[in-house]
Amino acid sequence: MIKLGIIFGGRSREYKVSLMSATSVINAVDRDRYEVVMIGITEEGEWLLYDGPVDKIEDGSWQDIAKEALANDPEKYRLTNLKEHIDFALPILHGPYGEDGTIQGLFEMMDIPYGGCGVTSSALAMDKIFAKTIFGHAGLPQGPYVAVMLEELLHHQDEVVNKIEEEILYPVFVKPSNMGSSVGISKVYDRDELIKALKLASTYDRRIIVEQGIECREIEVAILGNDYPEASAVGEIIPAAEFYDYRSKYCDEGRTKLCIPADIPPKIAEEVRDIAIKAYTLLDCCGFARVDFFLEKETEKIYINEINTIPGFTRFSMFPLLWQHSGLVYPDLIERIVMLGYERYNVKNRR
Repeated sequence: MIKLGIIFGGRSREYKVSLMSATSVINAVDRDRYEVVMIGITEEGEWLLYDGPVDKIEDGSWQDIAKEALANDPEKYRLTNLKEHIDFALPILHGPYGEDGTIQGLFEMMDIPYGGCGVTSSALAMDKIFAKTIFGHAGLPQGPYVAVMLEELLHHQDEVVNKIEEEILYPVFVKPSNMGSSVGISKVYDRDELIKALKLASTYDRRIIVEQGIECREIEVAILGNDYPEASAVGEIIPAAEFYDYRSKYCDEGRTKLCIPADIPPKIAEEVRDIAIKAYTLLDCCGFARVDFFLEKETEKIYINEINTIPGFTRFSMFPLLWQHSGLVYPDLIERIVMLGYERYNVKNRR
């Protein structure tokens, strides 16, 4: 039986989202196929082997249980060599230190097969500025944006703000370039709000992206595959808030609506799926990802927004729900992700 390591938590500001996602994944794994090995990473970066109740992960109390177990039986719970504990790693880590290629590099160095995108594609997709640059060179449709570096913001704030106001129109969205789950994002309508939003985003990342606001519908597609990726049905998010922020995603108790399939013309749905696969291939993604789009309300013009290489797996998340609609139930989805990880590992190592 394959020892499936579910890695959760992490040093990212998206720590709590990871706990919710990991809980859903662990509960969905087919125990006839896999022996689940739960490995949590604290917000301070400590790795802990955990074999306590799954329902203690989401509320964060898993840490105390894991630390007590380690203190009482260090021989059993000490993580000296990850490869001795797991055959395959499935990182359910959102944001920096998990979705950005760092932990993927660790698995590569340790020769552990893992689920999801590799080092380069993870890093590129995580950085919105890099991803948009590549999409632009390939001619994929995307909205206007301005990239801002923290150093220039600190020393030339007025020039930065002037440039933004010259190139794009209010309202604008200000985002950390390397973050997910809508953490650190602001929608702003004037110069004063813009300055505050830039300062907020800079607390999360030294690279900031400012995007033109688009009166749109929010559309998402799930992708599975390595060399021959497949796209799911197209889903639509109707947020309870003004935009799909962190609270709408994880804290609004179902007020945000997920419409699967999206109520859009078949031709547009097919175009969205096609662009999603092109973007996935451009960044050399593999395993799985979710691709997000804007559909302009007035013109029905499609704009690609971003790729999430470790999308949310919570009970509110679009990725597993899209595949469920497409006929792939949660345990089989995890099985598919693991098999794609082994396929990539075997090809890379010519096994």
